[in-house]
Amino acid sequence: MENQNDMHVDLSSLGQHQAKTEDAVMVSKSKVVLAKKLVTNLRENLEQLNLLLGSMSGEVDDSFTKLSVSVDESLKSVFNHVDLSEKIIEGMFDGEAMIGPDGKRYNVSANYASKSKLVEGDILKLSITSSGTFVYKQIGPIERVRVMGTIKRINENDFIIIKDNRTWKVLNASVTYFKGDDGDEAVILVPKNAESKWAAVENVIKVGQ
Repeated sequence: MENQNDMHVDLSSLGQHQAKTEDAVMVSKSKVVLAKKLVTNLRENLEQLNLLLGSMSGEVDDSFTKLSVSVDESLKSVFNHVDLSEKIIEGMFDGEAMIGPDGKRYNVSANYASKSKLVEGDILKLSITSSGTFVYKQIGPIERVRVMGTIKRINENDFIIIKDNRTWKVLNASVTYFKGDDGDEAVILVPKNAESKWAAVENVIKVGQ
């Protein structure tokens, strides 16, 4: 019961993270608009400087015009790569997926979760690009501890870790990544100050090796 209450408090705080993220996106858009204005002003100033020097020397030198166009095109290229339609969501990893502040589950690649050793309770930031690509980043790792346990295969594709009278689920990908199997010893990561159903596999010790 204490775990469920803790999970509720953590998820309710994610709305604040979401609001801050949206504010950050708005600030980024404002900076892009300001930068575009600066580019325009820079081009106009270069053109005026070119005319001034041309009138002084009696010759029209187009080097400043070329420079203006070069600067303008280079910065336009940068702006074109800024994806203002990108959606950012922060949530909590539950051992398999990310739970957003709205309660929705967002799939997390098992390979990514295994290689990143994500622990139940970690805070993640999900960036969804305009093309639909999901990009995760761990931004709030929960405090964790190491536990040594035994791998037990419960069916063809699922494993659990047993330590004394406690058990944890683990991602199949995290066991197969280390070539673990039934009876092998595993070093797992679990939350330090909270109970969890899931664990992250940090390493595997093969029996008899």
